[in-house]
Amino acid sequence: MKQKHFKAFIAIFSVVLLACQNAGTTADSEPNRPLTFESDEAFLDFIQEAHLNYMWEGAEPVSGLARERIHIDGVYPDNDADVVTTGGSGFGVAGLLVGIERGFISRSEGVARFLKIVDFLERADRFHGMWSHWIYPTGKVKPFGRKDNGGDLVESAFLMQSLLCVRQYFQDGDDSEKALAARIDALWRDMEWDWYLNGKDVLYWHWSPEYQWEMNFPLGGYNECLIAYILAASSPTHTIPASAYHKGWARGGNIKSDAVAYGYPLILKHNGAEQYGGPLFWAHYSYICLNPNGLSDEYADYWELNKNQTLINYQWCVENTKGFKGYGADCWGLTASYSLDGYKAHCPSRDDIGVITPTAALSSYPYTPEQSSQALKHFYYSLGDSIWGKYGFYDAFSVNANWYIQRYLAIDQCTIAPMIENYRSGLLWRLFMSCPEIGDGLRKLGFSVKNINN
Repeated sequence: MKQKHFKAFIAIFSVVLLACQNAGTTADSEPNRPLTFESDEAFLDFIQEAHLNYMWEGAEPVSGLARERIHIDGVYPDNDADVVTTGGSGFGVAGLLVGIERGFISRSEGVARFLKIVDFLERADRFHGMWSHWIYPTGKVKPFGRKDNGGDLVESAFLMQSLLCVRQYFQDGDDSEKALAARIDALWRDMEWDWYLNGKDVLYWHWSPEYQWEMNFPLGGYNECLIAYILAASSPTHTIPASAYHKGWARGGNIKSDAVAYGYPLILKHNGAEQYGGPLFWAHYSYICLNPNGLSDEYADYWELNKNQTLINYQWCVENTKGFKGYGADCWGLTASYSLDGYKAHCPSRDDIGVITPTAALSSYPYTPEQSSQALKHFYYSLGDSIWGKYGFYDAFSVNANWYIQRYLAIDQCTIAPMIENYRSGLLWRLFMSCPEIGDGLRKLGFSVKNINN
């Protein structure tokens, strides 16, 4: 299957982790885990602040962006302890806005960090306006794979969706804030989405000045990449035709599915996971800022799509037909994460180890608040001695295998605060949907949007 997170991403991480996965670990430095809170709201405040701190205190110092990984045990593959991740940084940028709005970070501190981030992004390597998947603190590309050493359309989309929220948040502020918004707008206008059509009627994930289009990943749905088409159609300078969405992403209508699991229609064909749906990050990454509530087109109601995928994932863990120890209504959530034998895209059809990833349930708060809350409380109060650290819950664990690793990944850690905030206040959804060009792009593609505010 030509899908990056199921092939290239998994293969690379598996190789680098196998050598060091079982290395001895040391205890996290004094993780703060109070056991009482004034209210459930105070508890959610604490959870959000702990996880967005990965992007705040834990950021790479030169760029202000999110490190690809933070290993409390200090063991890193290929000396990449300070490598920046573009997509994970996008989720982290959204988390910083949550921190400002909730008062965890002062507005002036937030502006200063965003100015540092934008300054770095302006100087970093770009390829027809797109950043690479990984970036060294120097601003130079760190290849994600041998031929993946150029522009990464999808990771850049994950970053820009959140930067547009920052633009909207500060565009009517003081002179410094307006200047920040203008610089983000310039980066947005520089992104050549039409270049990544490769002269065809579908978007391509990668382009390299050395290898051109040899990676050959056309973006066909359904997976985590919807936001790339939304941004591409919305671009004020380098837009794509609606036909690329309908013929490329929607596969000429073949994206629709008749599959039903546990009574929940899957609605769209999940690439390589057509029976029970893909890993839960597919319901998170494109929807950090894009509001699925009230969003529909000829192929899907996107709220129903995401809610059903989450409920299928939940029910798989509850029924636990494979008999994994620890699975249940209070311990569920399968998505891509570290695993016992490398990086794995866990989902019901790829659940052969018994690994739970906290972000799967926690970033699903908007769709399944009761089930996510039950999981959160179990993770925190019952399993916290094993899975809680400096930046919140560690990436993944297995009660079944008695496996608890003290490591974090940005792409998992940084979605938690934004998605919980979307459940609580809709902050990021409201900001993104207030972008006038986003409304235009959605309508261009044939979406019906009830919660557009422009």
